[in-house]
Amino acid sequence: MREDICTIPINDVFLPKDGCPLCRMRDMLEERSTVYITGAAMMEPDVRIKTNEKGFCHRHFSMMLKCGTRLSNALILESHLDKLKTEFIPKDVKGKPDKKKIAAVRAMQKSCFVCEQVEWGMGHMYQTIFSSYATDSEFKALYNSQQFICMEHYADLMTAAANKGIPSKVLPEFYSDTSKLAGGYLEVLKNDITHFCSMFDYRSKGQDWGNSKDAIERSIEFLTSERIEKEDGKE
Repeated sequence: MREDICTIPINDVFLPKDGCPLCRMRDMLEERSTVYITGAAMMEPDVRIKTNEKGFCHRHFSMMLKCGTRLSNALILESHLDKLKTEFIPKDVKGKPDKKKIAAVRAMQKSCFVCEQVEWGMGHMYQTIFSSYATDSEFKALYNSQQFICMEHYADLMTAAANKGIPSKVLPEFYSDTSKLAGGYLEVLKNDITHFCSMFDYRSKGQDWGNSKDAIERSIEFLTSERIEKEDGKE
């Protein structure tokens, strides 16, 4: 398969064939972004300005704590909290609160530097996926060999395909292949969940559980794009 600076990370993500490749892609971007922000970028003024303005969501704060030192996280928080203190949340309000500052605080609660980095990266990687699918038969075969596409990324792919570089003559095939990866797996999940439920009927005593024992965890992963570990020994 042809590889360049754009396709190498795409190929790395698609080769394992373990779960949803777009979830793996997001996880890779999240890991790179959190390592970056708690590492060398921590002391870069232009990056610090952005992190002070955007802040971080709970998910990415948690990831930063795991991959960075406590000091690096404390330094990031120090300047972010200082910006809040000096510009948006005064120690004491004289008279009515500033509506613009309140609106800015609300906006900051919904923003995250890492989320924006991941969204930007995913957008560019989608373009590479679409371009590779349309021009590279080996990548198309690799795409179609995936275990499944989760619900969130199915919607993203189906929405973005027409605007991100897939020629109109190729779109019907891409839509069909993507639907098979999501809808086909959804049918498998539904059958496995139904079989799991039926195994609690006394008439099913002694029958084979088949692939249904982890059907709950697999269904949650498909629905939420987040993997959950099965509790050992718990039915």
